[in-house]
Amino acid sequence: MAATPNKQFKNICVLSGFNYGKHKEFVKAAIDLGRSIAERKLHLVYGGGNRGLSKLVSEAAFVRGSQVLDIIPRALKPLGSLSDSPTGEELVVSGMQERITEMLNHADAFIFLPGDLATLEALITLASWTHLHIH
Repeated sequence: MAATPNKQFKNICVLSGFNYGKHKEFVKAAIDLGRSIAERKLHLVYGGGNRGLSKLVSEAAFVRGSQVLDIIPRALKPLGSLSDSPTGEELVVSGMQERITEMLNHADAFIFLPGDLATLEALITLASWTHLHIH
């Protein structure tokens, strides 16, 4: 049996809902995830904005040296960015479908945290692309 090449992931996309929720353990897990991403010298892609668990992941990864790309739809920018200085690089796209497509195009692997309908939509899109061998 031939050995299977070990694919090394470099760009990890983290998706979650817009709100933190009431669970402190989710907040701690998000920060720990960001630290782990940085320790492994991985790059982070997330859905943009200044709220949600994925923002906590991005901040923890960024302050420890990871490159961070946040992808946010133009319509959500006023709702999601509370400051003019994003964590890392920011890519503003026209809408939610383009956001999902850009996240899929920029990442090698995906981690889904507790989320909302937009998180579920991204999960279903990723599952479809994987099933069709697009990603």
